[in-house]
Amino acid sequence: MLEQLASLGRFGLFLFRILGTITLTRGQFGDIVRQCYSVGARSVPIVAVGGAFVGLVMSLQGYRTLETFGAGNALGTLLGLSLFRELGPVLAAILFCGRAGSAMAAELGLMKATDQIKALSMMAIDPVGKVVAPRFIAGVISVPLLTMVFCAFAILGGYVQSVIVLGIDGGYFWGSLRNSVDLWEDFGQCLVKASFFGFACSLIATHVGYHAEPTIEGTSVATTRSVVHGSLMVLFLDFILSATLY
Repeated sequence: MLEQLASLGRFGLFLFRILGTITLTRGQFGDIVRQCYSVGARSVPIVAVGGAFVGLVMSLQGYRTLETFGAGNALGTLLGLSLFRELGPVLAAILFCGRAGSAMAAELGLMKATDQIKALSMMAIDPVGKVVAPRFIAGVISVPLLTMVFCAFAILGGYVQSVIVLGIDGGYFWGSLRNSVDLWEDFGQCLVKASFFGFACSLIATHVGYHAEPTIEGTSVATTRSVVHGSLMVLFLDFILSATLY
């Protein structure tokens, strides 16, 4: 128990250290933009493909269930509420952990193993401000954007499955989706969840990578921990936020 509390305290101190190095100077802003491309833009393909297949599967399974009760035309409502309230932010964040979070932990762990972190300190450059803070900020920015991409492709995949394959009227599909999804209660709170998930995933990935053992094995352990701990934290926060927001 004491070890868990100490670990939580180390996370808190590391977070305050990151926040203290955020100055948004021209050099740091350029680093943030490059990291947004690395962890955000390069994650778009896997998030888009994952979202499309989730939409296809949800439409197929949801239609079969709703048709049992004679409510097949409510498929747009089921798809929209399920995506924006739960599946969109959760699955996008887990995909982010697997693709970008692991990359951040591996990069920082490799820098630690090859003494690049020590080299920055010897040149009087704060390694947290130079290599950690840009990755953390980029992760916080990227997850809400990736969540919107995930939801958009999931709805597109659901539309293709519902209208073209299952034969549901397209106007009724979009009408039920528009009437059931509220701008704040559903879409807005979806982005709130995604922001919390991005914050947690980025903090975990940078922390375990920065404090990894300076060996190849330490880097692999940090990479694994970033994915496992990040995914579990997403599910834990999802429960807390769902109980709070809805």
